[in-house]
Amino acid sequence: MKDLTVTEVRLTPILVADPPLLNTQGVHQPHTPRLIIEVVTADGVTGLGETYGDTKYLELARSLAGRLPGHPVSDLNGLFTLAGALDTEGHRTDGTVDVGGLRGVQTADKLRLSVVSGFEVACLDALGKALELPVHALLGGKVRDGVEYSAYLFYRWASHPEGVAGESDDWGAALDPEGIVAQARRFVADHGFGSFKLKGGVFRPEEEIAAVRALAEAFPGRPLRLDPNGAWSVETSLKVAAELRDVLEYLEDPTTGTSAMAEVAARAGGLPLATNMCVTTFPEIPEAFTTGAVQVLLSDHHYWGGLRNTQQLAALCRTFGVGVSMHSNTHLGISLAAMTHVAATVPNLHHACDTHYPWQHEEVLTERLTFTDGRVTVPDGPGLGVTLDRDRLDRLHRRWLDDDGSMRDRDDAAAMRRADPGWTSPAVPRW
Repeated sequence: MKDLTVTEVRLTPILVADPPLLNTQGVHQPHTPRLIIEVVTADGVTGLGETYGDTKYLELARSLAGRLPGHPVSDLNGLFTLAGALDTEGHRTDGTVDVGGLRGVQTADKLRLSVVSGFEVACLDALGKALELPVHALLGGKVRDGVEYSAYLFYRWASHPEGVAGESDDWGAALDPEGIVAQARRFVADHGFGSFKLKGGVFRPEEEIAAVRALAEAFPGRPLRLDPNGAWSVETSLKVAAELRDVLEYLEDPTTGTSAMAEVAARAGGLPLATNMCVTTFPEIPEAFTTGAVQVLLSDHHYWGGLRNTQQLAALCRTFGVGVSMHSNTHLGISLAAMTHVAATVPNLHHACDTHYPWQHEEVLTERLTFTDGRVTVPDGPGLGVTLDRDRLDRLHRRWLDDDGSMRDRDDAAAMRRADPGWTSPAVPRW
């Protein structure tokens, strides 16, 4: 019998190089915080997890890490109570915290779920290694051998603002339709992606419509998506929907709030709306589904509370006839492996998943995960099927230790102010 008792938890906050990708709030900072979690069992098996590394998440993770030793890695339900995401009677806790940026105002429970997700993945990785089973087998078994991902296109600068230390790359600027199409062509050449998502809300809607039209001309018949992160009014959303209805697979979060999304959906002439903003917890589902505000829900195991919650979410979507796909934020290979394992188990995953991974040239694993024809092959090795590179981890942790604190919390508006001192996060609707 294996001794699955947790004896040690190691938390390593890191800063990962990020390119100057633009969004409606501002621009990515040169480095983004992530947290690498290691859960060690009495038999010496180590499981890996990854989640947000901002200060508030790190504080909660340290609290949970102190409570976890002595508990079996198989006690996944117990993680929620240990983290304080549930009280002893199984009720949700609450409280409000402003984490800024596109994450906006979050309940304390949402923050805890984001922390639990990283620990759940680490426990599943350790359990899989101990039992010599892949994580997807622990989740019920895979229904596909490869998971399709979409090219995530961004308006971007060629480099970070002058005077800001950031690692250079060879991508160059993409600030117009020609630049976006060139970016898409490189993603196809490098990774074989068959669908494309453009992060909008950066320029006036007419300019972003032109970019999507250019993509449709360059890649006829390929699925296209546009996501302005709620930057538009209802009327602007409807105008964009009318212009792009014939080429978009779906329009993601064109406006802010469930009621506004429902109005757009009712008047958009059948163009599906997707979200990862107005529905991020289970209590938000009834209103969104019963009002028809959402036709595709973008899950994210990081803030839904883990891989098993993601499966529950997909089952609810299947019940109500709502499509399901997967949202992405800046992440490394541990998260991509976890995303791939759970996506492989979801029967009703009919849309390619989002991923920032091609934008991240740094890694904490011994080998990068690769895309073939836009897909990641589902790992069949024990656990997640990935191996930590201690030297790479230590180097990124050293960057976190050496930081003056300016990069330890993601703040796209602060990064933009380095280029435009008068910049403030725009109020929504922006247009």
